[in-house]
Amino acid sequence: MLTLRERQINAIKQMLNLNSQQPKALAAEPVWKILIYDRVGQDIISPIISIKELRELSVTLHVQLHSDRDSIPDVPAVYFCLPTDENLDRIQQDFSNGLYDIYHLNFLAPISRNKIENLAAAALHAGCVANIHRVYDQYVNFISLEDDFFILKHQQSDQLSYYAINRANTRDEEMEALMDSIVDSLFALFVTLGNVPIIRCPRNSAAEMVARKLEKKLRENLWDARANLFHMDATQAGGGVFSFQRPVLLLLDRNMDLATPLHHTWSYQALVHDVLDLGLNLVYVEDEATAVSARKKPKACDLDRTDRFWVTHKGSPFPTVAEAIQEELESYRSSEEEIKRLKTTMGIEGESDIAFSLVNDTTAMLTSAVNSLPQLMEKKRLIDMHTKIATAILNYIKARRLDSYFEIEEKIMSKQTLDKPLLELLRDVDFGQPEDKLRLYIIYYICGQQLPEPEMERLRDALQAAGCDLTALAYVQRWKSIMNHSPGISQATQYEGGGTRTVSMFTKLVSQGSSFVMEGVKNLVVKRHNLPVTKITEQVMECRSNAETDDYLYLDPKLLKGGDVLPKNRAPFQDAVVFMVGGGNYIEYQNLVDFIKQKQTSNVHRRIIYGGSTLTNAKQFLKELSALGGEIQQPAAS
Repeated sequence: MLTLRERQINAIKQMLNLNSQQPKALAAEPVWKILIYDRVGQDIISPIISIKELRELSVTLHVQLHSDRDSIPDVPAVYFCLPTDENLDRIQQDFSNGLYDIYHLNFLAPISRNKIENLAAAALHAGCVANIHRVYDQYVNFISLEDDFFILKHQQSDQLSYYAINRANTRDEEMEALMDSIVDSLFALFVTLGNVPIIRCPRNSAAEMVARKLEKKLRENLWDARANLFHMDATQAGGGVFSFQRPVLLLLDRNMDLATPLHHTWSYQALVHDVLDLGLNLVYVEDEATAVSARKKPKACDLDRTDRFWVTHKGSPFPTVAEAIQEELESYRSSEEEIKRLKTTMGIEGESDIAFSLVNDTTAMLTSAVNSLPQLMEKKRLIDMHTKIATAILNYIKARRLDSYFEIEEKIMSKQTLDKPLLELLRDVDFGQPEDKLRLYIIYYICGQQLPEPEMERLRDALQAAGCDLTALAYVQRWKSIMNHSPGISQATQYEGGGTRTVSMFTKLVSQGSSFVMEGVKNLVVKRHNLPVTKITEQVMECRSNAETDDYLYLDPKLLKGGDVLPKNRAPFQDAVVFMVGGGNYIEYQNLVDFIKQKQTSNVHRRIIYGGSTLTNAKQFLKELSALGGEIQQPAAS
């Protein structure tokens, strides 16, 4: 069964095959072509198709639409971009300059009637109508980062951010445009999946706006006999990603949980995102400078699905990852020793002809060793890369005491008592950066027990003294007072953090041979627990009666006259798409992945796809909260 990412890759590969499905046997010599994309198209392709794979799909050149391009005759040009006015103007310019002989236009989102008429008029004017071979609407306007994780925007993602949705002075038409853009991408997602979902979401939230619009769009498409995108026959589309069961789309609003995006984390992937700014599965790690004066050059590390180590360990706690890297290194060294030993025993250190004539009988051994060399080289490259990333993270953990922050926040979320009072921690000069202290305070303010105002005042003074910017607090205070007054939401944010226990550091890493100096870092083992998002997902998938989710809207686009209340005796859902309006993060993604793993049985296969309008780490989210807090303080100042 194909995953979301595989289906998106197939759609793009078919587009690069000039939208013709070629059976393998008849594949004649390749048709070389040029790929021209805008920034959005580039963001969609770069995490799922490498440059090497583009070459294999006979793409010789890939360039930005808005760069200076030379005329290349006789070669098909495949355009892959959004049908914005700016992009269409540039395509018309290409027509009139006669840049290419064959045009294949693929738009990421459906192009409107009048825009395509203007494009046709421009082609007529430039006299290149015969050169335009195909114009396609491709429904792939979302970015797949994992098999089961997608976001809607990477570059210019602030257009869909938490700040954009919640700021005070958004005009109605701006909000409509923002919601439409989310709905268009979610619609494309379900066209790619080949299924019509049942939609659930909380009432009176940004998520409800998205849900109502999406339901209308899906329903209009289903009842339009000519343009229905969901009646693909089962053979061609592989029958949709999900089996006969329809998936549930759970639309949630970021406002239900502001603590998780600020949480210090302990799993590998989320740490890479939090401290090293992982973006589109690419992370830049500073190389150690060779000379003293030389500037450190950041090196790009690609963390993709072909990296076996990353796929296995991205959800593991950091100390486990460090131990696994050490084990990989040892197994690599033993393989290398084996090859060296073979060469010595066969007496071919000198590599002379006579030596070779002596070794016919042992050639087989050597052949197998040589054949395994490419895999060994690749293994070495991946080990080096992960060692570099893990060392960079380790330095951050030590410098900012991230292990202690993680441990304290887990305690706060699971309502345990702290070993040291919070005030003492915030006043400790060596305890992390101002940003870390602010994150800890906000999590305590949201999840901890209510403290008297003078106490809170003292904590805020300690933050101020530590050099924190307290603008964000104005917004968080307002958010909390709204949450306390809205029934149904308050239970969702009952955190039940799993807490942690410290186990002794593994002997392997403490031994001298290790490249990781783990002294002073706690080896924390996290107890399994569900975040608010995961709890709600479980209730919605199980269709259990529950005070907070019973009130959620229930929209079914396939019903002609749909109500919005949950029908009685609804069977549980096997598959869910959980979408966070206002930005998702790797912490929630990992929590959902762990949750669904536990739910698998031999005869029931369940799946969750997680998505967010954007992907933010704690630093970016704090910035957005500060901007919102600034808006609250501004009117007061003026």
